[in-house]
Amino acid sequence: MTPPADTDRLVTEPAKDSGHGRSPYERDRARVLHSAAFRRLAAKTQVHTAGTDDFLRTRLTHSLEVAQIAREMGARLGCDPDVVDTAGLAHDLGHPPFGHNGEVALDALAAGCGGFEGNAQTLRVLTRLEAKVIAGDGTSAGLNLTRASLDAVSKYPWARRPGRRKFGVYADDLPVFDWLRAATPAGDRRCLEAQVMDWADDVAYSVHDVEDGIHGGYVALGPLLADADERAALCADVAATYSGESPADLGEVLLDLLADPVLAPLAGYDASHRAQAALKATTSVLTGRFVSAAVEATTARHGPGPHRRYAADLVVPRRVRARCALLKGIALRYVMRRPGARERYEQQRQILTELVAVLVDRAPDGLDEVFAPLWRAAGDDAARLRVVVDQVASLTDPAALAWHARLAGGGGVGPHS
Repeated sequence: MTPPADTDRLVTEPAKDSGHGRSPYERDRARVLHSAAFRRLAAKTQVHTAGTDDFLRTRLTHSLEVAQIAREMGARLGCDPDVVDTAGLAHDLGHPPFGHNGEVALDALAAGCGGFEGNAQTLRVLTRLEAKVIAGDGTSAGLNLTRASLDAVSKYPWARRPGRRKFGVYADDLPVFDWLRAATPAGDRRCLEAQVMDWADDVAYSVHDVEDGIHGGYVALGPLLADADERAALCADVAATYSGESPADLGEVLLDLLADPVLAPLAGYDASHRAQAALKATTSVLTGRFVSAAVEATTARHGPGPHRRYAADLVVPRRVRARCALLKGIALRYVMRRPGARERYEQQRQILTELVAVLVDRAPDGLDEVFAPLWRAAGDDAARLRVVVDQVASLTDPAALAWHARLAGGGGVGPHS
């Protein structure tokens, strides 16, 4: 029996543009880049609310940065650069309005249909919700990406299970998940491209969100060096949220990080042209170090390669991973948990709660032209709830606010009301 091919698509497509010589993976990258779901990332929150400052990152700019980092790292390891690029571009397509706060809210609201998780939603967007290819039975096949590209996007290749907060597939998406994992080793092992994308995501998140925090005036590294209690509190946050290291071990790494000369130019940041250049130089150096450390450690263990798919696992040195986690913790503690943030997060969760409630009550009225037919075709209340959650998750931050404003004013809810 011929094993499944990495270039297979769930729905077979006729060959086209053969003279142009584009690979299947180049086509995958183009499909993600030109998708509506990708465009909507421009108005979805990364850490700071989308649209509040022209300097700050959105989910779109973050995804572009992850793709660039992943492409460079993957190419150095021997991965197909378009596969890791596609994974980087696509990895956040399923994230809802209001960032991780929206994800938490929708998970609670979707308890009756299996919960909500941004990575599982990404698979759903790619294989079902995005409009590109229609299967023979008339249902949507989403972007109909190749098996290798879908596997590279699968950061958490398992269904929801006790003891694991993250997961990558909902129960009703298991058929396509089983198809894309058909040629993989047994168990939860991730392909190398998914591991590269995941580390690129961590690197971009940690370095760039601290950059945004410094520019916004929320992060000052100097006081950390002088205040042992504050360092301990930060390390406790990181141990509880991002790292398996103990707070004591993280404290040692934090002191080393704060003493790094590359951070010295950040003291007294004043947003001038010179200060922004110094800040950008620091983020560039840190990103390069994190990438090089993983490439060098991986090739030291597995040889020079080329490595792709399941030929190797990405190796990230322990202290390098701890440094990255500490930077993520700095963004968490001083940006996401800054004064006033809790009240804003509660308001965002209330907006999503009210939107889901009114759409459950009024559907299919109020749902847009994509989701209303899916609601009518749903077989039970759980399936109908999933359609409503899909609709709300697809909204940008401004759209969620606009839909909620129409609801609060007593008008209809939907794109044309």
